[in-house]
Amino acid sequence: MRTKHLAQVNVARAHAPLDSPVMAGFVARIEELNALAEQSPGFVWRHKDESGGAAYTRPFEDTQVLFNMSVWETIEHLREFTYRSPHAEVFRHRHDWFGPLDRPSVALWWIESGHVPSVQEGIAKLAHLEAHGPSAAAFTFKAVFSPEESSE
Repeated sequence: MRTKHLAQVNVARAHAPLDSPVMAGFVARIEELNALAEQSPGFVWRHKDESGGAAYTRPFEDTQVLFNMSVWETIEHLREFTYRSPHAEVFRHRHDWFGPLDRPSVALWWIESGHVPSVQEGIAKLAHLEAHGPSAAAFTFKAVFSPEESSE
């Protein structure tokens, strides 16, 4: 029997370039948060660019939009990392560094264990969520679908 894992993609529009003093508080925490994620229970994988991080992946025309993607064993593991670890402190201050988007900023979906989602797959899941709302193909923390409902 194959096991499903939870993939997540999130994007955020930075108030300024990463080398700006406006973004210094966020940039100072990136490596710490990446290491925390990788050491967290249920962590499987995270997207990394050529530098070994993800902060410089810019798949959108708007280069102020940062891209992040990871895979977790369960939604509970991702929720624990996002809202109950030191990541939560940074998350609470996100408005200091990031502005609102006119489209979904987070999409979740189930994948077969061992599958590594591509940047384009993450972008497609955000687009699907925007076009169709939450479904088994792409959902949110507020509208969760089970692995059994997934068609992956």
